[in-house]
Amino acid sequence: MTGLWQLGRFSEPALLILISLAESAKHGYAMQEDIAALTGERPGPGTLYGAIRRLEEHRLIEQLPDEDRRKPYRLTDLGAQALQAELLRIRTMASTGLRRLATA
Repeated sequence: MTGLWQLGRFSEPALLILISLAESAKHGYAMQEDIAALTGERPGPGTLYGAIRRLEEHRLIEQLPDEDRRKPYRLTDLGAQALQAELLRIRTMASTGLRRLATA
């Protein structure tokens, strides 16, 4: 299975895109808005579309038929598995960090 770590410096934008698409299929602008609502920061088009391209290459997302001029994307089964694995990894890491802070 593809891990998001394989995307290098694009791993955080990729994670945010996968989280956005976990709810429903979206086109780029809708993803930008959803990510901005989640994080308080709107990814720029270069960051967003670079991460989308890499996610497509790894078959974690796929493009759906165009809607007018918009290109919607959806999460693949492989993408859902990768997202779940990454979120569990982050939860374990955060849990350990918080526990260590509490005993410091």
